[in-house]
Amino acid sequence: MKKQTRLYTSLLALTVLLSGCESVYYSTMEKVGIHKRDILIDRVEETKDSQEESQEEFQSALDRVTALIDFQGGDLQNTYNALNDDYQSSLDAANEVSENIDKVEDVANALFTEWSEELEQYKSASLKRQSSQKLASTKQQFNTMLRSMRNSESKMQPVLSSLNDNVLYLKHNLNAQAMSEIKGEFTNLKRDIQQLVNDMNQSIADSNKFIEQMNSAS
Repeated sequence: MKKQTRLYTSLLALTVLLSGCESVYYSTMEKVGIHKRDILIDRVEETKDSQEESQEEFQSALDRVTALIDFQGGDLQNTYNALNDDYQSSLDAANEVSENIDKVEDVANALFTEWSEELEQYKSASLKRQSSQKLASTKQQFNTMLRSMRNSESKMQPVLSSLNDNVLYLKHNLNAQAMSEIKGEFTNLKRDIQQLVNDMNQSIADSNKFIEQMNSAS
């Protein structure tokens, strides 16, 4: 289902661009048998993948900063270039994560709205009650995952800002004295990146749990 959903996502992307409306996209997908629930699972998986990629980029920056804290001499220009590359890659990866989280939240809101409205169509009180309980449970599971995603996302920008500050400082101060002066900043940055990586681990784990719960309920 994942491959099928992504195939239709690519084929129908033009529909979204032309309409500028996600609701048109959801309706088009539903006509070919792919429902909001399927799209939600697929987007959570895509977000998790982008988080893992972003985590790798931040881990690379963490390794670079750790090496700079222990810097004993060498080519500072190459060191600056490598850290700047880490910053740019981390920035791009973080932006992709944010975009994907927004897409996850959008389709989830559409799904829950539709689900809630459809409760009024039930004639059976028992089935309506069961569906309502399932909706509440799914919302709770989703909100737990979304909070985790947003929490790790919120840590990205401060880390990126600090990383950029250090890159800019190095750019104009490529000497041993500057390295000595900035080590305290690097130590703080290392701590913040490590915390971000840990938070992203939690978010990825929560995403996996949500995907598993959604698939098991299918």
